[in-house]
Amino acid sequence: MKITELLKQETIILDLQAKTKENVLTELIDQLDRAGKLADKQKFTEGILGREEQSTTGIGEGIAIPHAKSAAVKVPSIAFGRSTEGIDYDSLDGQPAHLFFMIAASDGANNAHLEALSRLSTFLMDEKFRGKIYDATSVEQILEAVNQKEAELEEPEQPITEAPADSKKILAVTACPTGIAHTYMAAEKLNETAKEMGINIKVETNGSSGVKNRLTDQEIEEADAIIVAADTKVEMARFNGKHVIQTPVGKALHESESLLTRAAKQDAPVYKHEGGKDESSEKGGKSGFYKHLMNGVSNMLPFVVGGGILIALSFFWGVESSDPTSDEYNAFAAMLNAIGGDKAFFLMVPVLAGFIASSIAERPGFAPGMVGGLIAVTVSGAEGADGGSGFLGGLIAGFLAGYVTLFVKKAFSKLPDALEGLKPVLFFPLFSIAITGIIMMLINPPLTQVYTGISSFLEGMGGTNQVLVGIILGAMMGFDLGGPINKAAYTFGIAMLDAGNYSFIATVMAAGMVPPLGMAIATTLFKNKFTKQEREAGKTAYVLGACFITEGVIPFAAADPARVIPSVMAGGAVTGALTMLFDIGLRAPHGGVFVIGLVEGGLAKGLLYLLAIVVGAVVAALVAGVLKKRIA
Repeated sequence: MKITELLKQETIILDLQAKTKENVLTELIDQLDRAGKLADKQKFTEGILGREEQSTTGIGEGIAIPHAKSAAVKVPSIAFGRSTEGIDYDSLDGQPAHLFFMIAASDGANNAHLEALSRLSTFLMDEKFRGKIYDATSVEQILEAVNQKEAELEEPEQPITEAPADSKKILAVTACPTGIAHTYMAAEKLNETAKEMGINIKVETNGSSGVKNRLTDQEIEEADAIIVAADTKVEMARFNGKHVIQTPVGKALHESESLLTRAAKQDAPVYKHEGGKDESSEKGGKSGFYKHLMNGVSNMLPFVVGGGILIALSFFWGVESSDPTSDEYNAFAAMLNAIGGDKAFFLMVPVLAGFIASSIAERPGFAPGMVGGLIAVTVSGAEGADGGSGFLGGLIAGFLAGYVTLFVKKAFSKLPDALEGLKPVLFFPLFSIAITGIIMMLINPPLTQVYTGISSFLEGMGGTNQVLVGIILGAMMGFDLGGPINKAAYTFGIAMLDAGNYSFIATVMAAGMVPPLGMAIATTLFKNKFTKQEREAGKTAYVLGACFITEGVIPFAAADPARVIPSVMAGGAVTGALTMLFDIGLRAPHGGVFVIGLVEGGLAKGLLYLLAIVVGAVVAALVAGVLKKRIA
């Protein structure tokens, strides 16, 4: 696929009106939407902003390549915009950006367009090509420059750069979160710089369309050093025992000479692969406890959401509809309850523990984590606590299994090569499952007593104390809008749902709907304090809020965090307090307003729940209206 099949006249803006980074993104997204390239503008905007939060797409040299791969893209496309004055885009080199290429990649099996997108990324490393784009006086000249460049270069990846036979042999791997732009630009820059320095290099790219130019075992064995320029996970075990420099992909673009000089001198620690611990890493980012916990929670959520809603649906036939001895018994309701509660919910904690362990110790940690989680929910140590230590035990089992597996792997690291094949199929599972299982069998009874004690304490809180918990949980849901604080509150609600307390998840979900609903109402009531684009986004935020998609407020928060975030936190806190004050219980962990009919207590409680949400959303809107400034 040619680049000009993605970059069309109707997606090009020769003179951008935007003066800020946020406005550039909005203007290019609007251009794609007007051209009929997007199926869901709001969702695509979230994808673009989410990518910018990971790291800036302003790569320097006057270029920015905002990009996202999303189901919201109807037709894979490229939007181009140019600013002669330049715009502060938080670029890696600190200089203004003039040329903006917004890449809209679609999900799906057919990734032919990704090859063209990666090819464009490498073209932009050519100074002459950038000059033609900057000097073009018409849309046709821009398209012609692209066609000419495409005729010169067919593939973005190069084999090992030719250099004297006695020169250093360097390998590199490049990867960015979306695998579209930075991946290939970094590879091109390393190849060009290595050629100028007389260094042999081969660069593997981990892009959206797969791994290209893969490094072989022999090449790795012969390499003097390896550069891993990546902002996402790559295969690291193969580099065990080699000098490895790990760095963000952006540094390969702007510090390529420095990286290659270090690699040639082997100025890098020897990498020791110990299942999830990268000792030579120079990268920042989320790691440790939070990373492992979120790996478990994200994989557990489908069981929680699907199972919880099935259980709640079964109550349409009556609270006792799954009990064969009750007059309310209904066979279909009993089936839904069994699928959701007996099966999906039963797997919730083992899955949590299994994926926490696998995040710590990779694949060998999964089996002991699952077994430890299963013991947590089946081995009881307190009278009447049939569910064992529940969510708390699952968390402990996951981390225990992960680090026990690392210990086992370390213990068997000195085995003869002839026994290497037995490690993953015999030694690792045998000893890690046994050790984890024995420890969990011993500690789970006291853990169960602690867990049931905490649950009883929270359930026994009433009046002011319970309202205070609601205020805290509600504010947490609006603090970082889908980030770790928000997820911590939601995870707490799930833990209490698993323990049989349904008021906390009701509070968390209600407060989570408030931020987008609040900003939607604000755009309706205070139109002179929002841009036209924000007012349009407000219409979508009504739907996102109703569906309990807190992230729907991110576009507003990104543009004005100092005013928007306090507003939605205030609204969430009010809703949290009211939900607790009204003593609302809900067994469904997701679904937004569409599961209000499942609120325990019938229509009256359901209306009170809706009232709590509306009041909080109105409070958020009013606070935003007061704090935000009038737009000229």
